[in-house]
Amino acid sequence: MKRIFRLFILFSLIFSYQLSKAQTKVLQVNIKEEIDPTAWRTIRGAFKQAQETHANIILINLNTYGGMLDYADSIRTKILNSPIKTIVFIDNNAASAGALISIACDKIYMQKGATIGAASVVDGNGKVLPEKYQSYMRGLMRTTAETKGRNPKIAEAFVDPDIEIDSLSKKGKVLTLTTKEAIANGYCVNEANSVEDVLTQENAQPFQISVYQPSITDYLITLLTSPIVSGILILLMIGGIYFEFQSPGIGVALLITIIAALLFFAPLYLEGLASNWEILLFIFGVILLALEIFVIPGFGVFGILGIVLIVVGLAMSMILNNFFDLGMSGDQNINQAFLLVLGSVIGAVALSVFFGGNILKSKAFQRLVLKDEQHANKGYQVKNHLQDNLIGKNGFAKTDLKPGGKIEVEGNVFNAISFDGFIENGTDIVVYKIENSNLMVRRKTA
Repeated sequence: MKRIFRLFILFSLIFSYQLSKAQTKVLQVNIKEEIDPTAWRTIRGAFKQAQETHANIILINLNTYGGMLDYADSIRTKILNSPIKTIVFIDNNAASAGALISIACDKIYMQKGATIGAASVVDGNGKVLPEKYQSYMRGLMRTTAETKGRNPKIAEAFVDPDIEIDSLSKKGKVLTLTTKEAIANGYCVNEANSVEDVLTQENAQPFQISVYQPSITDYLITLLTSPIVSGILILLMIGGIYFEFQSPGIGVALLITIIAALLFFAPLYLEGLASNWEILLFIFGVILLALEIFVIPGFGVFGILGIVLIVVGLAMSMILNNFFDLGMSGDQNINQAFLLVLGSVIGAVALSVFFGGNILKSKAFQRLVLKDEQHANKGYQVKNHLQDNLIGKNGFAKTDLKPGGKIEVEGNVFNAISFDGFIENGTDIVVYKIENSNLMVRRKTA
């Protein structure tokens, strides 16, 4: 009896294994938004998962009006190089970049009433970009259609309004195909009502559909690159820089700046928006601003240039560009990026100036600052006889005191702090007292 039971279990396992092998594994990936870094990241993740799970078919459920050409081209290349069969189900619209992605797939199915085409390259305002961009897009469409055995002239007509194709396309109008027209011209296999209907028509039954879900990291990157969060991170960066320059050595402000900068630049770098040179612009701008405040007297070229580099570095990191070639970004995206950065910078400075004193004196902030004093009557002594002899001596400000800086007394240069606030370079001073081993000075009065 036990032997029969074991044989039954063995045959059941073999049957289940054979059944699972016979199933068509389908990975469905939904693209229902603008073609942008998020869409590109989703496709990369989905294709990686499809390979790891040994999927037989990657089915893209698509509904988009288009998006960024660079990312559409990356998705197109990924699809063309895929060893796994690719099918796209156009669930309403495959316009512009969506059309390029669709014709890169092995099979195209369209819902009743769907459209594909209208692939002229436009900016963020819908304005058609110059011929060099249209020429590039025509080439992409043509070679993609040829690779998949589709009529390349129709693909070009999606982009070029000057191409006429019998009754399909009139001169002066870019081509858009309906479902029936796409079927009649070899751009669509058939009409379908759903993903399941597509797989049934493909004779893929029995099939097992897994829907690709973006990871927590994907959602986090999308969150960090949103305009609201980017604006908050810029506020923290600029506010941190302000407080660090106002109270050097505290450390907390610098730490906040570094963390905010990492959270701002890292996701943009991973998305391919921020480049090394844009990050270096920002860092160099901060260095110039620091030199202007702590080393170079006055506020002039270095300070202004530092602020400009900070703003440009931040804004350029948020938009698609090729080293100041902003043609693909469009005026609207460029304006939005610079307005967001400028608004955040101005807001950060205003808030820092308005609330700065209260923040530094707050109980929460004071917990982070060492406040203990080491009094001589408790056994703590730091002797500096040279400085002791300077009390009451006259000298002049070697640099601007803001309030810290350098002074010269009897031919020797010392670090000092102004007791009277800002003191301009060259102003006569008198050493007032020594506090915590710091020389405290005042303007010399007549």
